[in-house]
Amino acid sequence: MAAKFLGQFLLERGVITAPQLLAAIEAQRASNPLLGELAVSRGLLDDVQARRIHQRQRVEDRRFGDIALELGVLDQAQLDGLLEAQKAGRRMLGQVLVDQGALDAAQLEAEVALHRADQVQARDALDSVVGAHPLGALADNAIALCARLFPRMLGSQCQAAAVLGAQDLADASCVAHVRVEGDRPFGIGLACDIAAARALACALLTIPDARCDDALALDALGEMVNVLMGYVVRDALSDDDAHYRALPPDTSVPAARIAAATDRSLAVRLESQLGRFVLLVDRPA
Repeated sequence: MAAKFLGQFLLERGVITAPQLLAAIEAQRASNPLLGELAVSRGLLDDVQARRIHQRQRVEDRRFGDIALELGVLDQAQLDGLLEAQKAGRRMLGQVLVDQGALDAAQLEAEVALHRADQVQARDALDSVVGAHPLGALADNAIALCARLFPRMLGSQCQAAAVLGAQDLADASCVAHVRVEGDRPFGIGLACDIAAARALACALLTIPDARCDDALALDALGEMVNVLMGYVVRDALSDDDAHYRALPPDTSVPAARIAAATDRSLAVRLESQLGRFVLLVDRPA
């Protein structure tokens, strides 16, 4: 059993079709602009200012509005107005599907109840495996970080779905893995197929797909892993006396090889609107 977003759950149950789901996702995205996009559209920030804040978010685990206030480009009243407008315009996927006629309100209510029960079972199954693993605490930290960083840096929700075995990683052709040496050495990485890597690169670099090639996609995946690694180090190596050295991202080692030693590695599937990713956490032998 794996955790699923509501749209995927409905699609797999045959309640909606793939075109209906895509149309709903596009409509939801249009109604839920990022705070920076909303600020630019209202003339409160220009593109350069918004981009500068987004760049700060890549290296600081902080909200867009908090950074904008610190830089003095927005005041509290302006930020409050943007947050209120963002909240007022936000539409949930289920309501969008109802508005578009893909299902009715009664169907939505019943399916949401089933989805919640499915999510609880999937999360319990995931927690039982991760919690019993020697790397469970480190993996939990990395999973929580992905859930925060994906929306802030990539504009995409992210949730852990299931623990995978090495045999499940054949399609994860793109991998970026960082080895951290020091008092408590570990490795962390992300793996995916090339389509998901390109989607991540376009979101991270805010470029159209036409400007992204496979090499750039792999570089962006490595940059994302570097950011993730930095936060894991901050949280995992909390002792002032701890020392570490992070090596550059390695894109040459297959994900299946990293995940092969199950006693010292964990591979967790992450679901996102950009595609499926695999979070890799390991310790050297």
